[in-house]
Amino acid sequence: MTALFPDLKVVDLTWVGVGPLTTKYFADHGATVVKVESFRRPDGLRLQPPFPGGARGEGFDRSGFYANYNANKLSLSLELDTAAGRDVAIRLVRWADVLAESYTPRVMRSFGLDYEVIAAVNPRIIMLSTCQQGQTGPYADYPGYGHQGAALAGLWHLTGWPDQPPAGPYGAYNDFINPRIGAMAVAAALDRRRRTGRGVWIDFSQVEGGIQFAAPAIFDASVNGRSMRPAGNRSAGAAPHGVFPCRGDDRWIAIAVASDAEWEALCAVIGLKETGPALRTLLGRKRREEEVEDMVAGATRRWDAFELMEALQAKGVPAGVVQKGSDLSSDPQLEFRGHFQWADHPEMGRMAYQRPAFKLSGTPASLRRPSPCLGQHTEMVCREFLGMSDEEFIRAFEGGAFGLAA
Repeated sequence: MTALFPDLKVVDLTWVGVGPLTTKYFADHGATVVKVESFRRPDGLRLQPPFPGGARGEGFDRSGFYANYNANKLSLSLELDTAAGRDVAIRLVRWADVLAESYTPRVMRSFGLDYEVIAAVNPRIIMLSTCQQGQTGPYADYPGYGHQGAALAGLWHLTGWPDQPPAGPYGAYNDFINPRIGAMAVAAALDRRRRTGRGVWIDFSQVEGGIQFAAPAIFDASVNGRSMRPAGNRSAGAAPHGVFPCRGDDRWIAIAVASDAEWEALCAVIGLKETGPALRTLLGRKRREEEVEDMVAGATRRWDAFELMEALQAKGVPAGVVQKGSDLSSDPQLEFRGHFQWADHPEMGRMAYQRPAFKLSGTPASLRRPSPCLGQHTEMVCREFLGMSDEEFIRAFEGGAFGLAA
């Protein structure tokens, strides 16, 4: 098997979620990705749990959260607000095919590394700028995370229970959907450069990316004048459609019945016999949805969640266990796909890393190295990639380019 991007060189100035996950797609498929960080302002994920043994300990190198987003990358410690650090950054720009950053617009300008400067140094470079609300407009300098981005995109208006205050989608939702868009934008830019020889600046607003996932609601309001409201776990095109209790402590199964044949199969598996003809159509079940959900919940309580999932799937009924984190490590489908790969980390020991959710047949992702310790590859990058001499490296060090790294 060969790598998809064996010769691609990426400078990663991103942090936390969207940016690191975007560049990780390229790192996982063979690209050389240099993550630029600072000891004075490390990536915030380095301070977030889980930590081995439950304690962060000394330094910035024991976060499993950070590790999972940055495997296969190299770490260069660089203080971009120093003249010496900026000089090294310019050399990185000359070396790179792609530069990704996720600051608010003023930050790259303050470093003297805005796109006009970068393109003058390397006209073929592809620069991805991804922040909450893009590079222009009255709100461009407002920082934020995926929680705020999902709310601004309107997604909090669509999720939760109809009789309760908004309950947004789980986690920093925008952080999990936007890396796919950002990676595809960079891939498209690489294809364009292959054909034209020209680089490009990609201005990617994470809020606008999130809005794409509200498209059905937007179209319905625009065309039909209907305003979508929170509906809990229900769906307009399926009934029952929800999460139902199973035997054991806090065990649940998700079931989605979209066709009448699936309804009949569900009844046969869980033993619902006296449902009546009124429930044999989707419209009939929607009219009595609460009653249907109570019937199904009463039957599923007697089942082990995994056994019920297998029984329903065997009869063509869409169903899946609501898994805990501890379930995933032994999930047979994830094991079959080789989703988790293991590597030894110098601070955390042996740990699991996730592959991408997709698997390319000819060029699958691979784990080539664990996540880097902060500044671990500073000297190697400067000497091997940038061709710095001993004198140049020492001069940069003395000028404060590397902070506490060297």
